[in-house]
Amino acid sequence: MSAFFDYRGDELHAEQVSLTSIADQHGTPCYVYSRAELRSAFNAFDKALGARPHLVCFAVKANGNLAVLHELARLGAGFDIVSEGELARVLRAGGDPARIVYSGAGKTAEEMRAALAAGIACFNVESLEELELLDATAGALGVRARVALRVNPDIDARTHPYIATGLAEHKFGIALRDAEAAYLRAASLRNLEVIGLAAHVGSQILDTDVFARTAACIAELGARLAARGIVLEHVDLGGGLGIGYGRDAAPSPDEYVRALLAPLADTPWRVLIEPGRALVGAAGVLLCRVTYLKAQGAKRFAIVDAGMSELMRPALYQAWQPIVPVRRRADVDEQVCDIVGPLCESADFLGRERTLRVAPGELLAVLDAGAYGFVMSSNYNGRARPPELMVDGRRTYVVRRRERLDEQLGLERTLP
Repeated sequence: MSAFFDYRGDELHAEQVSLTSIADQHGTPCYVYSRAELRSAFNAFDKALGARPHLVCFAVKANGNLAVLHELARLGAGFDIVSEGELARVLRAGGDPARIVYSGAGKTAEEMRAALAAGIACFNVESLEELELLDATAGALGVRARVALRVNPDIDARTHPYIATGLAEHKFGIALRDAEAAYLRAASLRNLEVIGLAAHVGSQILDTDVFARTAACIAELGARLAARGIVLEHVDLGGGLGIGYGRDAAPSPDEYVRALLAPLADTPWRVLIEPGRALVGAAGVLLCRVTYLKAQGAKRFAIVDAGMSELMRPALYQAWQPIVPVRRRADVDEQVCDIVGPLCESADFLGRERTLRVAPGELLAVLDAGAYGFVMSSNYNGRARPPELMVDGRRTYVVRRRERLDEQLGLERTLP
């Protein structure tokens, strides 16, 4: 559990604010973030990189809330984006375009134009076809696009197959064997400026050897490119560092950075990293309330007011996240139950076979929910998305209000 989400007596707090008081005032389900945890995590990565020229680019796909992005921008973060919508969010939050890198395998000409107009730092290009389109798009605007090529090093990230991105069978990046030819082609295009080399092999990685092998591969390729006259300004080593979710040992930012930098010790390049989950995961919880306790034969269910429409990870990845009572009670019997939501899907669960002291009406907190939580939420079953709240010491700010049903319906029209 994060140092900024802890029990005071028998009551779980976010920093100095009781989560019960937050639920009473703002309702459930809701997401609650800790500003202090967010700052602490960013500073840990920034400090770990030390004197090495670097930029910590937050992976916006992990959490796109404007208040989160604004706080990171004020701390000096860069941003890794994958869509025009994420670009707009970063700019609205005060992010510096000169600190934005644009990743993603399917950039359209319209998205390229928006990023070029904003003056972003670099495109991480993922195919020869994208190179050609970006060159044509930049030429039509009369500008040069700064590019790095994302190389697929065919390294097994040893993570869930849905969040692995670095094997030859995946859609991401340019195959390592084709990289030199792709760089020579990029260097020949008059509307492109080649400045970097990028790789990213997956998410929720707990083995630092994966990062070390990726960095070594990049260092070797960078040396070969230099021998062919292609001089790089930076290497972008992606993100992917996992968190423990209360069960596993996760590398610290220091351990992660040491693994990355060791193969780059004798290289001149600025280093970019793109942490997402490891920056914001521990900074958030999802609060929900028990609606019913239900027995079905030998099975016990705690049916809560949040489900896969609020937190998709358990249904999509079979992900495990810690779930704890907001109020610790000795007067309720301990039982083993599945924590399930109200949606009409058997996949609608937050946790299976959890041992808890829980009763109807009690609050539960799903921990480590700051990454891939709200950002993956939906209106499935006609549900309104929950609010997001930021705690700063003794104060609580609504950084996204609860969605209203009329806002959903207002986007639609019936037929004449």
